[in-house]
Amino acid sequence: MPTLEAAHAPPVAPVRGPAARRPGARAAALSALISLVSVCGADAVAGVIPLGPLQRHTRAINDLGNQFVPFHAHLWDLLHGRAEGGLLLNWQSGYGTSFLPDLGTYLGSPFAPLVALFPRDRIDLAVYAITVLKMAAAAAAMTVLLLALRPVVRHRWAAGVLGAAYALCGWSVLESIYNPMWLDGLIAFPLLCLVGHWARSGRRPVLGPLIVALAWIANFYTAYMATIGAGLVLLLLLYVDRATDMRSTYSRIRTALVAARSVAIGVGLAAPILFTVYLGTRHAHPGWVREFAPVSWPDYLARTLPGTYSFSSPAVFLGTGALFLACTLGFHRAVPRRERFAWSGLALAVALSFQWKPTHLAWHAFVTPNGSPYRQTFVLCGLLVIAAWVSLSYGIPGRRALLGGGGVLALIAAGAAFSELVSAWTYPLLAAGLAATVGGLFLARRGRRGPTLVALALLAGAQIAQAGVTVAYGDQERAARMDGYPAWSARHTARAARESEASGWPAYRTDPGRLQITNNDPLLLGGEGAAYYSSLTPEVLNRTLTALGGGWTSRGRAVQTLDNPVTDAIFSVGARIRVAGKDGEPVLVRAAATPPLVTLRPPGPQPAYGDDPFGNQELLLGARVYMRRTLAQGCPAGTDIFLWAPEHFGSARLGSGPAVEMRGGAPSRRAPMLPFGTSAGPGAASRITLSPVDRRAELGCLDRVALDRAVAALRAKGAAKVSVADSSIRAELPAGATGTAVFAMPRIAGWSCRVDGAAAAPAGDYLGLTAVALPSGARAVECSFRPPGLRSGSLVGGAALLALLSVAGWGRYRRTSRAGGYAPRTSRWWARARRSSAG
Repeated sequence: MPTLEAAHAPPVAPVRGPAARRPGARAAALSALISLVSVCGADAVAGVIPLGPLQRHTRAINDLGNQFVPFHAHLWDLLHGRAEGGLLLNWQSGYGTSFLPDLGTYLGSPFAPLVALFPRDRIDLAVYAITVLKMAAAAAAMTVLLLALRPVVRHRWAAGVLGAAYALCGWSVLESIYNPMWLDGLIAFPLLCLVGHWARSGRRPVLGPLIVALAWIANFYTAYMATIGAGLVLLLLLYVDRATDMRSTYSRIRTALVAARSVAIGVGLAAPILFTVYLGTRHAHPGWVREFAPVSWPDYLARTLPGTYSFSSPAVFLGTGALFLACTLGFHRAVPRRERFAWSGLALAVALSFQWKPTHLAWHAFVTPNGSPYRQTFVLCGLLVIAAWVSLSYGIPGRRALLGGGGVLALIAAGAAFSELVSAWTYPLLAAGLAATVGGLFLARRGRRGPTLVALALLAGAQIAQAGVTVAYGDQERAARMDGYPAWSARHTARAARESEASGWPAYRTDPGRLQITNNDPLLLGGEGAAYYSSLTPEVLNRTLTALGGGWTSRGRAVQTLDNPVTDAIFSVGARIRVAGKDGEPVLVRAAATPPLVTLRPPGPQPAYGDDPFGNQELLLGARVYMRRTLAQGCPAGTDIFLWAPEHFGSARLGSGPAVEMRGGAPSRRAPMLPFGTSAGPGAASRITLSPVDRRAELGCLDRVALDRAVAALRAKGAAKVSVADSSIRAELPAGATGTAVFAMPRIAGWSCRVDGAAAAPAGDYLGLTAVALPSGARAVECSFRPPGLRSGSLVGGAALLALLSVAGWGRYRRTSRAGGYAPRTSRWWARARRSSAG
């Protein structure tokens, strides 16, 4: 029996053709299977909806429930022809918002359309299925990359286990699992590394740019990080590739230029989406700007181990097997010195770059993330997995490598002991995984079928167990620390049914209600309300609704609807859902009369908003309808009471009625103006008390008779007929129309209008709403929407497509010329240059 110090035979020459592809396909399938079993099994054990007999925890944590599930529900509606709006414009959120930037940000993945295969009321299951399929795809993609970089015959099955380790890294199962758009970056990194690998041999010049385009369309944010990581991998390959060392400098430059060409063409093909997203962020309400602070080193080291969780540290967990093999690389003498030190050094350099502000900012496009600060961690995980495969592909590590790798792992474990992130599961799982890994390597060394199958069972079983426990532990920790949102239930169905019953678009809007299930209820439940939560929430929407007394969370990016008859009249809300308490029955409330979506304002200078939301509503309505009072004064009998206390965090109560929760407090939150019913006149029964006391609060006493007169005036001078298409709106005006046509939608960038078929011009702005100045006697006005950046992005995309076709045509020409025995002049020149440099 050979000892661990026995010299290793040189790697077996790679096998090409179908014989190589079949084991590679099996290894990729194995990696996908391990990933699916680990995640789904762990979620079932943890009781995560929609899996398991005991469904205790909702998956819809934080942005998963607040953004991704509602946006996928809207995509389902689009694919089934049931949405209000199209690819360019979303009529359902924020009284009309741009949709293409949201599509590129949240729904660009090629997996996203799979939601159409599920029932609408199983949208949570659809998003879950897409999430785990992305993990399986990432595992398979990494396995293919590993076998492309080192296509050895022995231990191909280990590439499948390592591919699964990459897909099940802590970044994936603990952070991206509730931000599933990031998982497209997990898939993109190995695919982009393959594009660089193909550039070394001049293969697949058309497929490479297409993969780059797909990655950047799927999720440009993580694709940017994956592209950086793939570029580093290519530079390392050019450095360590012995075949390349024998070539000329021109050959290396040519490889780099071919790879850069693929990236440039691919990003250019994605330009129609990228430009609209970029300009969408320019017009969006600014998010939270954080100052970078590096995580403590014990916490950093702890996150490489199983059974840990933290929101603000890099989740580098891979499983003990992959981490241990990566640690052995620097001590593995069978690996060429340049190669083992280059891969180890690159992984260490990337790990250190996370802790230095300039490089940290470079990873995140020079903007510190709003939220989890280590979103580039998947690149480091990928590099460690590649290092592990390089070590194993040169043969089972010997005693020196095993002891050296074990020593590095021991130092990591010792440093992690000073972290509070270590759980009771961490070290037992680490010890068990290390034992399984070493045992599996001993058995794999024998090379016979029986021991090899046992080795596979040990390594795959350890990976499944460690990843499964880490997933389950993360499920419980997230549920305890973050806000959760319920999966689709009878509560959702009842409210969606009420909204559908009241729908009257475009004659009027229907709002799904002030008591929210998510911050994107119009997308999830239906209707055309004000609520909207996105990274691209327009600044003009936030500014306008805030001036009118609206509330918001997430530092202004999650705007809320107002339950107010004045703003309902302004925005043509003819019906809304009200719910008494979280579990109450939804009640449909209809307005007696509603102005059309397009109304007229008289000629004259445009007013400007002030600090009084009651006065701002009157400016936009065009009539006085409120009386202002303090809390001590109360409201006159017969008027409707509205409370304005935007910074109040606590409760408010009318008389002895139920307490109403208020969650104000800048800069994170702002409480909306709240209705408290009709006043009965002076006395305790009509007095509002706040807990704690807030002396800044104000009352607005709404005169319903005055409001009815104002609504009648708007209806009398409003559009005679309004028709709405996916990205346009047309209004036929009453005879003698003059002044300004005001559309009940925010004046977001991208609207252009024309009067009576004249040339289109950018729309005007009337107190934050879309407006058009009318010539005397105007009969019709039409506005259409095109997201900023779409035209210029399409031009760039067209140029990139021409470049791609040129590359394809040139390749075909070269193949034809070679088949005919003729080499193009440029090829002959290049060959002479290479020979000259090599000589």
